[in-house]
Amino acid sequence: MQWETVIGLEIHTQLATRSKIFSGSSTAYGAEPNTQANLVDLGYPGVLPVLNGSVVKMAVRFGLAIDAEISRRSVFARKNYFYPDLPKGYQISQLELPIVGPGHIDITLDDGTTKRIGVTRAHMEEDAGKSVHDKFEGESGIDLNRAGTPLLEIVSEPDMRSAKEAIAYMRKIHQLVRYLDISDGNMQEGSFRCDANVSVRPIGQEALGTRAEIKNLNSFRYIEKAINHEVARQIDILEDGGRIVQETRLYDSDRDETRPMRSKEEANDYRYFPDPDLLPVELDDALIDGIRAGLPELPDAKRARFKAEYGLKNDDVVMLASSRALADYFEAVAKATAGESKLAANWVIGELSGALNKASLDIVDSKVSADALAGLLDRIADGTITGKIAKDVFEAMWQGEGAADAIIDGRDLRQISDAGQIEVIVDQVIADHPEQAQQYRDGKTKVLGFLVGQVMKATQGKANPGQANQILRDKL
Repeated sequence: MQWETVIGLEIHTQLATRSKIFSGSSTAYGAEPNTQANLVDLGYPGVLPVLNGSVVKMAVRFGLAIDAEISRRSVFARKNYFYPDLPKGYQISQLELPIVGPGHIDITLDDGTTKRIGVTRAHMEEDAGKSVHDKFEGESGIDLNRAGTPLLEIVSEPDMRSAKEAIAYMRKIHQLVRYLDISDGNMQEGSFRCDANVSVRPIGQEALGTRAEIKNLNSFRYIEKAINHEVARQIDILEDGGRIVQETRLYDSDRDETRPMRSKEEANDYRYFPDPDLLPVELDDALIDGIRAGLPELPDAKRARFKAEYGLKNDDVVMLASSRALADYFEAVAKATAGESKLAANWVIGELSGALNKASLDIVDSKVSADALAGLLDRIADGTITGKIAKDVFEAMWQGEGAADAIIDGRDLRQISDAGQIEVIVDQVIADHPEQAQQYRDGKTKVLGFLVGQVMKATQGKANPGQANQILRDKL
């Protein structure tokens, strides 16, 4: 039997507020356990939650970016369950009236085509604390620093048909929340994670199969591996005549397998009801229009503009628009080197990105500013230095030795463009390599590259390569 995979994702992204969703406690990462949880976060009697307005604005910002319906009235609800890291005994979330309604995300498939993935909803909620199992012998610890941290849960339609599509969708959401400055998207710190709902059904069947939910996946690699394993597990069970049990499962990366965690709950298991301590969130058009006016240029629009305005290849614009900071850096270089946008793109994607990766730095921490790189590219464009020498100059700039012009003059790196000076060197190269010179005369034109290389070697890379090439042709 041929099987079709059906996947829906629930992505939890931590919103980039300085304080929690209902209290003034800090959301900073890495503090000592239980030092960033106040009485509201701990659920002490008599305390009342107060909604952080920045959370609302960030949720609306996301909804507008995915062309979703923004609810003028949304309601917080209590999701009741017992777990040691949930001190109140319930989580404040949204159910029937979320702040963001239906929207969509377009992903690019391997064959270059575009597929639209529906976003069912996005709602505001608070995070729970964290159980720590590896620091105590035979015991677990509870760290409540995360309790009350603001989350936006983004729920997709079951529109994805492979693990690759799921990863493409998740990467698109990850890129978007960072473009919007509503989350740092740091997966290692738990700022961006997802639950994957996975089922299979015979090809052609409309009814959905029984799904399993894989919880708390926080790396693109593990998400793909977990989905693929779960798909294979379900197909094996069905083809052996068994049936799939609806349940929540965990992914064990060491064994590359999923295993049961608990039976899958339904909404009624959590006894949702409107939170009596929180008023409905009511938005007016002026607020929404103000947030819309402040949206940045989004990734898809930026890629299209870079392609049209700068004449760049599709692979280049995908790379350059991968982050808002990288796109801004490139555009600053391109504008400072008028007419040299392709050269700018090549250097940002090549030398600069290579140096950043080697040093494990983000673009915002680059040791060479956009203006400084533009100054170097100007010297390539006007023929002052060759592209090969420019790489040495860039390395010196990266090491903090100053601006391009200062390094070029200090090291006497200016390109030799004096035809007479190059001609003397060409004569010497021909005299030193008579065999290769004769090969060229006999029609083996590829040997010219060797002879040009000898000229460049003799001038320590400073000869104008175009002039050296032409003078050699004329002499031979």
